[in-house]
Order: sequence, then structure tokens, then C-alpha cells
Amino acid sequence: MSKLPQDSSQQVSPWRTLSKTKIYDNPWISVTEHQVTDPSGNPGIYGLVHMKNYAIGIIPIDDQGNTWLIGQYRYALGKYFWEIPMGGSPVGESPLNGAKRELKEEAGITANHWELLMELHTSNSVTDEYAQVFVAKDLQFCETNHESTEQLKVYKLPLAEAIEMAMEGGITDAISVAALLRVKLMGDR
Repeated sequence: MSKLPQDSSQQVSPWRTLSKTKIYDNPWISVTEHQVTDPSGNPGIYGLVHMKNYAIGIIPIDDQGNTWLIGQYRYALGKYFWEIPMGGSPVGESPLNGAKRELKEEAGITANHWELLMELHTSNSVTDEYAQVFVAKDLQFCETNHESTEQLKVYKLPLAEAIEMAMEGGITDAISVAALLRVKLMGDR
């Protein structure tokens, strides 16, 4: 794997924070407005969305090469989407434990084998959201346990079809697309 060049100046912020004001806070996020001096020395503002949970995604894969997608209406965009099973893991909880809980709740699946697939930051220009995605194998099936805010559809399909959906724009959720394409690349190696 190639490494990009690093120099110590890349670790020092070119931004100067003058003050911070919390604008909004709820159990999942907080929004803070920062008064700043930007890298060119000009005054400005910077809004930061702090996520109070880690984002967790799971690609369950059975022995026949199938996976499961979750369909749901996303309020923020006003549309219905297909995604890999995912959810939040409170800071302080092991992301793997969060992944196990979310897969069982959303898809009614438990697994004996878990592997960390990737870590990513979903939109690092405005949020500090951190995500981990796992591959789950050696699957067993149980009842789902959806939260009251979730009206989910669970759909089993060949993994190759889910990857094709991500490649052709049928799946647009960033974590889902990144994870499915990573699985594809790892399978091609």
C-alpha cells in the first residue's frame, strides 16, 4: 500500500478558533458555531455537527454469497433508500457490540464470525462522524426488533447485485457504497 507524504506542518491546524457557541443540542447531535480566523488570515465562521454515536455498518454474507439490505424512508432527504444494515453505537460501547446489536435488531441476524472491513469519516468538512463497518459471516436468523422510529424492510439478495446497485447509483448512502465497493475490491484481490 502506498503512503502519501507527510510533514509535521500537516498536523498543525491552519485555522484559529476565537470562540465557540453551542447552537443546538439533542440526544444524537450537537451543533456548534465557531468564530475563526481561516487559513488565509480572514475572520469567518465554521459550523460543526458533533455526532454523539459512532456510525456502524454491517455487510452480512451467507454461505451462498447473499447479503441483506435494509429499506427505509430517510426523513432528512424525504426519500426511501436501500442501505446495508446500520445504526449507532454510543461512545463508550465497543463498535463491534453495536454492530452485533444493530444487525440483530434491523435484520434479525446474528453471526459467529465478525471482521472489521473499514473505518471512515462520513462528511469531514462539517461533522466529526466516525464509522466502522464490519463483515458478518456464519449467520443465524432470529426475530427483528425495530425501534419505534423505524419502519424497515429487509431484503435478501446476492452480494454481487448489491454491489452492482452501489456501482450504478441504486444505493447512494455513503457508508453503504463505500463498504460494498470495498468488499468488491477485496474479493477481486
